[in-house]
Amino acid sequence: MIERLQVSYLRNLSQVDLSSAACNVIIGVNGSGKTSLLEAIFLLSRGKSFRHYQPKRYIQHHKDSTTVHARLTDNSTLAIQKQADATTLLRLNQTTVYNQSILTEQLPTLLIDPSTMDMLEQGSASRRQLLDWLVFHMKQGFHSQWVAYQRLLKQRNSLLKKTNHLSHVQLAELKSWDKGLSNHAALIHHYREQVFTEWQPYFAKSITQLLPAYADQLSLSYNAGYDTSVGLDVQLNERLEQDLQLGYTRIGNHRADIHVHWRSSDSTRAKSSNKEVDVILRDELNHKLPILKEQAANVLSRGEKKLLITALRLSQLPLLLNNEMVTKLANSDIQTRMTPVVLLDDITAELDSRAIKILLTTLARLPCQVFMTSLTDDVVPLVKELWSNPKTFHVKHGQIYLT
Repeated sequence: MIERLQVSYLRNLSQVDLSSAACNVIIGVNGSGKTSLLEAIFLLSRGKSFRHYQPKRYIQHHKDSTTVHARLTDNSTLAIQKQADATTLLRLNQTTVYNQSILTEQLPTLLIDPSTMDMLEQGSASRRQLLDWLVFHMKQGFHSQWVAYQRLLKQRNSLLKKTNHLSHVQLAELKSWDKGLSNHAALIHHYREQVFTEWQPYFAKSITQLLPAYADQLSLSYNAGYDTSVGLDVQLNERLEQDLQLGYTRIGNHRADIHVHWRSSDSTRAKSSNKEVDVILRDELNHKLPILKEQAANVLSRGEKKLLITALRLSQLPLLLNNEMVTKLANSDIQTRMTPVVLLDDITAELDSRAIKILLTTLARLPCQVFMTSLTDDVVPLVKELWSNPKTFHVKHGQIYLT
């Protein structure tokens, strides 16, 4: 858990130094800097911002770099410095490290913010990252395989973009890369599939809490991005001509996706406003209609989709924590227990009061740390009911005050 957080020159946060609690509420008007505080924590954990990928966009104007430093409750320290040209300096316990994953392992963060509320309609990347966040923290061998796969994929795509016709030397090189991609892909899929299977009952429980009316109709599925019954190298060879024409690799782990499906029932179909379905119902009143299966995003309302996405993210925490406890018991030499940090940005604007209460009640029962932002202090009474000794901060023009 973060005990002390220091931020320098990130957006309008010039110099921030605060001591945090298990639950922290940051209140301020739009543009005051409250989201920037969450951004700083996310940057420390992930090595990137959730608002913009270019450091020069979040480094304060006329400054060369931004720095985020945190001391955890076990007295370990983490720090990151980002320069405008994206040069990055990482430190763990005052020692320079060269891999962001080292800090990520120490400080797992889960973000729920307005920008994530469209992930059902967006491309597969955000949904794939949702699964990979879990796999990274649960499967020790995943990250090295993922890095190696990405390196080979980048080399392959670079070659595909250069030419439509490969020389014998280039073709031999490509086949060597494809064999390596296939080996890495099999392991990555194995890790993802294992974690996905473990995740499903937690998701089902979360849906029962947040969307009880649809508890029996919503389900998850995982698509590997290629036919896992055949080696990826074989499939890449079969599609080589098309990949050369397009200039990129169309199948593989980088195309994996998670889908949320909605299965109809006779009763919900009867309530549908779809004219075609209504016609069928009138014509076949005495016949049982087949169950339909489609993407949940095409059926649920905007508010229901917000609850669904919240359920997806919220269901990851107990799984992660339960898995970490199993690992701890199996490895008695492990002395510390990681504490996930949950970042809730302007959540009161995205969810109704019932959903907020369920969300915060669930979080209060888990050994995690929470930082949440709000335009008003309406959520503070509920927070004080659920957490002992929470902290409330007010942000004004980049200055943060404990109240």
